[in-house]
Amino acid sequence: MDARSDGAGTRRPALSRRMLLGAAALTVAASGTAHAAVNPPSVKGTSPDTGTSGSTGTSSAQRRAHTFLAAAMDAYPDHGTLRLTQSYTDQAGLFSTAFTYDNALAILAHLAVRTEAGRARAVALGDALLYAQAHDPAYDDGRLRQAYNVGPYVFFDGVTQPDGFVRADGTANVGTQFGFTGTAVGDMAWAGIALSALARRTGRRRFLDGAVRIGTWIEANARTEQPLGGYKFGVDGANAKLPFSSTEHNTDLVCLFGRLALLTGDPVWRQRRARARAFVEKMWEPDGTTAGVSGGFFYTGTNDGVTVNRSPIPEDTQTWTHLALNSRAQHSRYSRSLDWAATELAVLDRSDRTNSTVPAGQSYEGVTFSSASLLANEDAPIAEFQPKPDRNGVWFEGTAHLALALRDRAGHGDEARAHRLIASVERAQELLGTAQTVGSRALPERAGVVSATSPLDTGFGFGYYPYRHTGATAWYLLAATRTNPLRV
Repeated sequence: MDARSDGAGTRRPALSRRMLLGAAALTVAASGTAHAAVNPPSVKGTSPDTGTSGSTGTSSAQRRAHTFLAAAMDAYPDHGTLRLTQSYTDQAGLFSTAFTYDNALAILAHLAVRTEAGRARAVALGDALLYAQAHDPAYDDGRLRQAYNVGPYVFFDGVTQPDGFVRADGTANVGTQFGFTGTAVGDMAWAGIALSALARRTGRRRFLDGAVRIGTWIEANARTEQPLGGYKFGVDGANAKLPFSSTEHNTDLVCLFGRLALLTGDPVWRQRRARARAFVEKMWEPDGTTAGVSGGFFYTGTNDGVTVNRSPIPEDTQTWTHLALNSRAQHSRYSRSLDWAATELAVLDRSDRTNSTVPAGQSYEGVTFSSASLLANEDAPIAEFQPKPDRNGVWFEGTAHLALALRDRAGHGDEARAHRLIASVERAQELLGTAQTVGSRALPERAGVVSATSPLDTGFGFGYYPYRHTGATAWYLLAATRTNPLRV
């Protein structure tokens, strides 16, 4: 994320991946699962959340990462206890934006630490998502918006946004200023995954009810009978259905629908899970060559429900598929996707790289966002008002979920490779993104992971930048604690 002058004294933010969704492909959101009674009935099959295979020890790096998540959640103390976590530091230019996806990850990261304090924060964030579901200004059908405002600010045009997460009229404060008013299947699925984890951990029925409402909305609004099947992207800010389908989103649904089947006992969710999985498996490229790279990977999806979109090839469709499809065995044909990502998308960012913003003498290894990131035009800005990209910029969110997937697979050399990637993320937390703030408050030192080492062109029309980020920090914590959030 980057904020630059437009030449007229106005500061404008660079687009992030999630920001792009709001501007180009998402809609308004929601109503809700009724908030719980004081002593709600227990959830079927309640047990400790099985999404973790994790270690219980907590390193100083992990503690600082949790400190960042807490600071980003508590940045606006004068605006009530019902709140979400701000996604990026103020320097990113998105003010108090809290993306639904990032907050779902924050819930999972707080649960991964397995402390009472972490659980309390996860419950508070889960209740905020339920509030947004039940108090949307326009809809009452179970949706969540792409993002919300969680604190006051003055927008680029000089207009003040005065409210916290809850507006004066009691509605959830939807992120309208940047067009974050749509509803994407992936964002909804991650919120449902987080709520299902809370349902299992706490036994509180309200969280399961919220997850079921999310799944029901997806089935009603995104299911498609087109040749490739699966579920489409969602709706835009005008509530128009979007024509494309995402491998990433359908992968998320493999987990969400599987969890709903487990927690509710209703077999219809298993049928829906199978439908989403079938779409994902159709995106598998076993041995062909596309965009100059050999097979053993998943394509990004389809634009029309008929033809597979063969370029760019993103990183997350390689790692999330592994985590969701349970392809841990070395003999699994899908486990090759991790090797593809680790090899074909590997980058090393150094201070002497073209357009690198890494400080002198430092270097970081990891992976980039997609095959197109490696071919970015380093002589032109990523988009209007944005800086020029560094082809070797490291995407830390993806680097963390690659490390987690390698640990999950546990093949020969996987743990050593994952250890190097996690060490790179931890070094970034120590050294990058200094002097940044949330809600105008200074962050604790060395707390929070930047989204990228340098400006990074994703190849999908937006970029990532060296600002501390809730999503990247949460994925680091999931990798460090060996917590697979996509396992049923």
